[in-house]
Amino acid sequence: MAERESMEYDVVVVGAGPGGLATAIRLKQLAKERGQDISVCVLEKGAEIGAHILSGAVMDPQALTELIPDWKEKGAPLDTPVTEDRFMFLTAKGARTTPNWMLPACFHNEGNYVVRLGNVVRWMGEQAEALEVDLFPGFAAVEILYDDQGAVRGVATGDMGVARDGSHTGHYQPGMELHARYTVFAEGARGQLGRQLIERFKLDQGRNAQSYAIGLKELWEVDPAQSRPGLVVHTAGWPLDSDTYGGSFLYHLKDNLVAVGLVVGLDYANPWLSPFDEFQRYKTHPAIRPTFEGGRRLAYGARALTAGGLMALPKFEFPGGVMVGCEAGFLNASRIKGSHAAIKSGALAAEAIFDAVAADRRSDELNAYSKAFERSWLHEELNKARNFKQWFKKGRTVGTLMTGVEQLLLKGKMPWSLRNDKPDYASLQPAAECARIDYPKPDGKISFDKLSSVFISNTNHEEDQPVHLTLKDASIPVSVNLAKYGGPESRYCPAGVYEFTKTDTGDDQLQINAQNCVHCKTCDIKDPTQNIVWVAPQGGEGPVYNGM
Repeated sequence: MAERESMEYDVVVVGAGPGGLATAIRLKQLAKERGQDISVCVLEKGAEIGAHILSGAVMDPQALTELIPDWKEKGAPLDTPVTEDRFMFLTAKGARTTPNWMLPACFHNEGNYVVRLGNVVRWMGEQAEALEVDLFPGFAAVEILYDDQGAVRGVATGDMGVARDGSHTGHYQPGMELHARYTVFAEGARGQLGRQLIERFKLDQGRNAQSYAIGLKELWEVDPAQSRPGLVVHTAGWPLDSDTYGGSFLYHLKDNLVAVGLVVGLDYANPWLSPFDEFQRYKTHPAIRPTFEGGRRLAYGARALTAGGLMALPKFEFPGGVMVGCEAGFLNASRIKGSHAAIKSGALAAEAIFDAVAADRRSDELNAYSKAFERSWLHEELNKARNFKQWFKKGRTVGTLMTGVEQLLLKGKMPWSLRNDKPDYASLQPAAECARIDYPKPDGKISFDKLSSVFISNTNHEEDQPVHLTLKDASIPVSVNLAKYGGPESRYCPAGVYEFTKTDTGDDQLQINAQNCVHCKTCDIKDPTQNIVWVAPQGGEGPVYNGM
């Protein structure tokens, strides 16, 4: 077996999203301000910076302004200010618009920008490089390294050139070890390594069970007559039933572009539900369809998001490292925003790390990070919405009413905090107890099938490599998931990865089309038996989103 080479840094950051890049940028800024050196590298599993980034997105610029005050002069791609907010409740055929004065503050977007977050992240990568951060796209961190005391001492990247049977091809290269005083984990929602850290260090002890959702998104070029740059539309209601958490977004950018998506809470009960198909039929609603008639679909993708809020936020420090951004769960579900929280958490982590490195410390627990968070505007913002997701677990009517009470009447100053100890996967009910859902066939103009959608996500995986969607027990998909839950993995996956087929003898089997995977992590979250474990494929593989 080839020996792995190693590199030494003061700080290693895993993930080049808004949180990871903000951490790296802030570290280098502090070094420059104080005349000290600090070595920082960022690992990114995508083929290029921004390749795996997918978000709505309306961006609150507050954290970015704190991090890079002259972002406008430096050409940050925040160039579509929000001009109008609309919130609609949909029924199967109708739509009711809520007057703006009735909307809680979380649904007001004055001063925010409609962005393509992948483009923002690419620009942030350029700012990091200008500060001499070492960026390594195409390298997936797959292993956490620990020292003799059990503290994190870095990560290792995955081997390249491994065949499906585990043998080494002619292109084999062993992974690289990156050692650091402190390691920052910024993989996004349900990160492979973050999940391991939470379990090892019991970081979620005493917290609410984390809650997730899947966000599905398309980017369209619409008829110029339908373009309203700066218009932000959110909806609740149809096509989801009143017990299923979720809603849609429709954001108008410049150049006749519209971002459209549906968010579905992964605590839904009916195993026959397909988030992808709910999204496709949403676009056919009479109030939505006209935007896309005569238009052209440019891109598609999906991503899980961490929606539990402050009460589900795990402890995000541990010996030798920290978590930032959606890895920990800083997203504010009530505002449908997470990039500003990721940037702020990254900057706060960087300040704690820099002080520790300057004091010649290593591998200890950075308690200054959580203390700074508790004093920050981000904590105040998340505290105001701390019950948001818990109320919606009681249904849309209760969730809508109590969000209004807490945000409009109480101004976020609630005397109560709601508990939730039930993980999302435990919400799924047996298929025999739930109504089947018959979805209309796609028309190929407004609504589409999964395979044509995956095609425009530019997803690619080398077929001759170990399958990165792993099963703890290969018998469970048929013996439990199919028998009891109707094979929900064939529906909750938005990319057609999981498919139940027949063997030559007529027996059922699960076929895993790993090459279709868009790295959304939904299977890792929603599998009712928690038998599926998502791990990173060879570095650089997966979707290549163009500014999603």
